[in-house]
Amino acid sequence: MPSGRVHNLINIAAFSVLSGAALVASRHQLVVLTPAQALTFTLGFAVGTFLLSPDLDLAEGRVDSKRHWGILGVLWVPYGLLFSHRGLSHSWVLGPLTRLAYLALVIALVVGLLRYITPGITLPTVPEPVNVKVIIPVVLGYYLSQWLHLIADGIRPDHGMKRSLRRPRRR
Repeated sequence: MPSGRVHNLINIAAFSVLSGAALVASRHQLVVLTPAQALTFTLGFAVGTFLLSPDLDLAEGRVDSKRHWGILGVLWVPYGLLFSHRGLSHSWVLGPLTRLAYLALVIALVVGLLRYITPGITLPTVPEPVNVKVIIPVVLGYYLSQWLHLIADGIRPDHGMKRSLRRPRRR
């Protein structure tokens, strides 16, 4: 299995090829990409590659994604204890969602704690609903980065499905 650095290099190379293809397609007016769409796709892809890697399920050890969080990397240790390596966290649809849900839970706990400790403090509020033309590219970028990681690990889209679909043997 590739190391964290190899995973990052694979993702960077794929992003470079994809960006070049998108630029050529845009210049030939085959696709229409706004700067906001390109930026949000890039941000989603970068977050998925460097901060929310599927290997965070190994957070007790030395994981590149955990180190990219700096001292906040310790927040991912419980995630590593919750999920076994290459289990649900390495599935194609639910795996990326587990990391987003875990991150949302950590943020909610921190905000709740801050509001409890300092009731008079005003915290930033959630912005107005963001345009779908911006949300879709960030989600696509995030999921593509996750899927490249899984492909490099040799994990197919039906990962775990064969086991769950098998009928129990009768004795």
